[in-house]
Parts: sequence; C-alpha cells; structure tokens
Amino acid sequence: MELPWLSRWQPQLLALLRIVTALLLLEHALMKFFHFPAAQVPGPLPPMLIAAGAIELVAGILITLGLFTRLAAFIASGEMAVAYFIGHFPHGFWPALNKGEAAILFCFVFLYIAAAGAGAWSIDEARMRSTPIR
Repeated sequence: MELPWLSRWQPQLLALLRIVTALLLLEHALMKFFHFPAAQVPGPLPPMLIAAGAIELVAGILITLGLFTRLAAFIASGEMAVAYFIGHFPHGFWPALNKGEAAILFCFVFLYIAAAGAGAWSIDEARMRSTPIR
C-alpha cells in the first residue's frame, strides 16, 4: 500500500531523522567530555573513549548541520559498529541482553544517511542549490 501523501514529505522526514539521530549521538559526546546531562563514566576517560567521544562530537555537529553529511555519517556508522563489537558483543550474543540495541540502530541509521544524503534543511543541500551546473 502506497502512501503518496507521506512520500512527498520524504526530504523533510529524512532531515528530521538526520537531526534527531545526530543530536542523540552528540549527547553521548557531551556526557563523555562535559558530564552533561550526566557523566557517562566516572573518573578520567580511557583513550578509546576519548577517541569515540571526539568522533561523536565532530560527527554529531556536522550531521546535525547537514555539512559533509555523507562522510560524517559513514564515519559515525563505523564508530558505532566498533562500539558494538568492542563494548557490547563481548557481554553476550543478544543485543537486548548486552545492551547494544542503540549502537546497532545508530550504526544502521547513519549508514542509511551516508547513502541517502542529508535531505532538506542542510548546508549540503544549500551548497548544491547555489552551485551552478556546468
């Protein structure tokens, strides 16, 4: 069953998916570095979490703005895959039990955004519109 009335909103819905997902990723970076809204881990961060937080911070900002979206989303997708296999999978096979559902969802949503692009309301889209076709 097709929903043509919903299909016409695809660019805006993709943008909402991009923005909300990126802000959720950015929240993880803020928790790591600024303990906002709460500290993600007590004490000093291990080097691997510093690297993960840096990726989350930069990719979260870029994807939210829709700037270099495909590249940033691809890198964020890879980071989430690594996070799942290093941080969750060793605690069991089932994502519901190893608490890895969020990492898997982030991974595949960012992979989709890398393939689909930023959608509406993005700097990438504005740059494409302002670039003359030759």
